[in-house]
Amino acid sequence: MTTTSPQGRTELLRADGSPVRVLVVDDEVSLTELLSMALRYEGWEIRSAGDGAEAVRVARSFRPDVVVLDLMLPDMDGLSVLGRLRRELPGVPALFLTAKDTAENRVAGLTAGGDDHVTKPFGLEDVVARLRGLIRRTGAVPGRRSDSVLAVGDLTLDEDSREVTRGGEPIHLTATEFELLRYLMRNPRRVLSKAQILDRVWSYDFGGRANVVELYISYLRRKIDAGREPMIHTRRGAGYLIKPT
Repeated sequence: MTTTSPQGRTELLRADGSPVRVLVVDDEVSLTELLSMALRYEGWEIRSAGDGAEAVRVARSFRPDVVVLDLMLPDMDGLSVLGRLRRELPGVPALFLTAKDTAENRVAGLTAGGDDHVTKPFGLEDVVARLRGLIRRTGAVPGRRSDSVLAVGDLTLDEDSREVTRGGEPIHLTATEFELLRYLMRNPRRVLSKAQILDRVWSYDFGGRANVVELYISYLRRKIDAGREPMIHTRRGAGYLIKPT
């Protein structure tokens, strides 16, 4: 379930209308407090734990919808903690925190069932955006999306907050790029001609300068598709479309 907060962001709620529950597990008290404060600002209910054993105890009563979990804890590693949590809460999504941005850590985390990871030091906005994307993508919070949220595959666009994410990662667009992407996402799998796009996005005829559409499509591809399986496609002589990978 979703609704709109006074700050203009789309809130994620549990099916019963109660706040999303997040368990934050890290032995750095200052980091845990800062992260918990940022997540409470989202309207979410937060519990924290400083080690693995405490995390398991808290999870039994709190029943979190998603877990933020440090890979290095004083009593056990984060991978072991996640294994124990999943025996209590099968399928609960996890965002790993790691101080080492190495391929080995990423592979170990994902192999153990982690759904995403961020490297310390990280931006609070990045963690929040990844959690929002993770909750939506994994269906951790049941219920339908708000009418303001468009989704094509793992790409989401919130028309109210103007937030765009792919795979939980925030994508920053200019006003024109946002309008072009919104038009494409409102018409998934449909080929849109340059004339249609010009009329809808720019609202007037460019007098033969339709190459502006090609230019902005290229801008979007750099931000949406770079390093990923492409979602934006060209149909030569016909136009452009967006579809899930």
